[in-house]
Amino acid sequence: MYPSAFRYYRPTTLEEASSILAELGEDAKALAGGQSLIPLMKLRLSAPSALVDLNFIPNLDHIARQNGTLRLGAMTRHADIENSDVAGKIAILHDCAAGIADVQVRNRGTIGGSLAEADPSGDWGAALLTLDADVHVVGPGGSRTIPLTDFFRDAYTTAMITGELVKEISVLAPPKHHGGAFIAFKRCAPVYASASAAVGLTLAEKDTCKDARIILGCVGLTAIRAEEAEAALRGKKITPKTIAAAGDAAMAAADPQPDMRGSAEYKRVLVGALVKRAIDIAVRRAGGEHVEAGHEYAGRI
Repeated sequence: MYPSAFRYYRPTTLEEASSILAELGEDAKALAGGQSLIPLMKLRLSAPSALVDLNFIPNLDHIARQNGTLRLGAMTRHADIENSDVAGKIAILHDCAAGIADVQVRNRGTIGGSLAEADPSGDWGAALLTLDADVHVVGPGGSRTIPLTDFFRDAYTTAMITGELVKEISVLAPPKHHGGAFIAFKRCAPVYASASAAVGLTLAEKDTCKDARIILGCVGLTAIRAEEAEAALRGKKITPKTIAAAGDAAMAAADPQPDMRGSAEYKRVLVGALVKRAIDIAVRRAGGEHVEAGHEYAGRI
C-alpha cells in the first residue's frame, strides 16, 4: 500500500529541522532511519502531513570518546555501533546493537530515532539505562540535556516537546571492575523480542557486588528498573543463590501484557531466566573475561 500524501523537507541543520517541526506542529514527523515510521505510513497507520528528513544534516553520525565520555550522534546507525571498537569497549552497547532486527535494519536504523520513538519493545532504552547516560536535544528554545532516567515518560512518549530533536547521546565510561550484558529473546531476527534483560554491575572484590542496575525490556509500557532484584545482589557475594533471588525479584517486577509473543506468565518466567543469564555474563566480564552475549532466538536458548 502507498502512504498518504505528505510534504517533504530536507533541512541542512538541526536547528532548521527543529524550526520546521515546531512551525508545522505534531502532524509533522522527523525522518531518521525510518525503520518504524515508513512501514506504518505504508500501512496508513500513520499519516503525517509532512516529513522532515534528518539524513542530510552533517555531523550527526559520530562515535567518539572524549574525557571519559562516549558520545554517539543521533544519526549513528546501529551497524556503526555494532562495528565500532570505541563503542565496543562498553560491551553492553555491542550486545544491543548487534542483535537489533536484521542487517538491513541495522544499516538504516539510528540510535537517536530509536530513543525518540520510545517503543516499549525497543532495545536501546533498556541497555543504556544500566549506564550513566544523557540525551542532548535541540529545540525552539535552544539546547538542553535530559538524563536518560527522565527521558521516557510512557509508551511512545518522551520528555521532548514539539520541535525538539535528539542531537547526541552521551555515556559516562563505567568504573573499573564493571561488567554489563544485554540479552533479548525473540522468535526470529526481524520481530520484536518477547522480553529482554540488561544488567550492569560493579564488583568490589572478585565475587562481591558493589553496585548493580537491572533493567527489564518489553514487559511494561517503558523499560522497568528492577530495584528489588538489584538489592538482592548489592553488597553480597555473587552466588547461585543470590543470582536466583535476583531472577525471582525481576519476575515480580515485570508487568507484561499477553500478545502474539507470549502470555504474561511466559514472559515473567522468561525475564527471570534472562536476568540470571545476564548477571552471570556481567560478572564474568567484570572479572576481565571475554564472553559473548546479545539476542537469543527460539530453539537456541
